[in-house]
Amino acid sequence: METAKAQHQENTRKKGGRPFKRVKRTHVLVVRLTETERLLVEGKAREAGLSASAWFRAAAKKAVVVARLRPEEATLLRMLSGLANNFNQITRLAHREGLLSVQGRCRQLLHDIQHILQQVSKDDRKGDDR
Repeated sequence: METAKAQHQENTRKKGGRPFKRVKRTHVLVVRLTETERLLVEGKAREAGLSASAWFRAAAKKAVVVARLRPEEATLLRMLSGLANNFNQITRLAHREGLLSVQGRCRQLLHDIQHILQQVSKDDRKGDDR
């Protein structure tokens, strides 16, 4: 009987100390910053009323990362650069020989440029939030 009473008192007795956290953060991520970047982060955290760590966590959850160009897109942009160079050469030729003699070449080049721009701006990656 005494053991049951002692056990009951032990279970109902309040324990001291800090309460247990429901979510424990056990992983550490080290980020190197310049002095300017550190001041910027601390200033933004202070404005938001958060610690720098809490601000980083919130910023990481809301951040939108734009992916680098895919190899196909980089190829298209190189082609576009080459077409721009051709267009400059045709413009010089038009100034020398007259505009009507170069008109057909200009139309074809502009059509090629428009086609490449449509391919570059085409959004076939629905999940990228571009």
